[in-house]
Amino acid sequence: MAEEPMDAPLWMTFPALEALPRFAHRFTLRHPEIDVNAERAAVVDRLWDWHRTQAEEIGFHSTALCIAEQVHGREVAVITSPANEVAAGTDGLISNVPGLVVGIYVADCCAVYLVDPHTGAFGVVHSGKKGSELGITAHAIEKMHYHFGTKPADLHVQLSPCIRPPAYEIDFAAQIRQQAVDAGVPPGQVHDTGLCTSLDLRRFYSYRMEKGRTGRMLALLGRKADSR
Repeated sequence: MAEEPMDAPLWMTFPALEALPRFAHRFTLRHPEIDVNAERAAVVDRLWDWHRTQAEEIGFHSTALCIAEQVHGREVAVITSPANEVAAGTDGLISNVPGLVVGIYVADCCAVYLVDPHTGAFGVVHSGKKGSELGITAHAIEKMHYHFGTKPADLHVQLSPCIRPPAYEIDFAAQIRQQAVDAGVPPGQVHDTGLCTSLDLRRFYSYRMEKGRTGRMLALLGRKADSR
């Protein structure tokens, strides 16, 4: 496998979301200079300042960022303002507020981006083994319809890099894709990189490969402040 250039960016974006001009997104990668050989709370704290600058770089104020607590459930919170940096008891966040950005941490689990360019609604969910079993993606789509009038046929869904077979025994990425299609999202609007986090530890953190003592990638998605 070819080496990454020394000046390679420490984040990635997805073409399907880049094509939606009212929104901005980013998926952070491994930071080579931040020590992540620790438990989750410690590494999230070490990464926090850098991750907050990522929100600023894509056009949002650092105080406009809201992160889900992530408890491996299916609760999806509706965010109307970034009153709290962390939304307790949630694994998904949805909103339609310009100038607000939401985030999900992952390290083998999948971050699922949901964007409705017609109503301006957007969201991210944390869907690993448990979240996928509980159908959190379908649940988030239902809540976007209820709260913002989102039609599944208008949604664009993007799956982040995540762990996949044969490195992991369950193909939850396939479950997520199927949940989106079953909810009414056209198959051509469900996008997946196909990248496995366990196969490239230069770019990704992997909970399984690093036995829990590793960092977290941050999936960021927001609606631009000047969008209508």
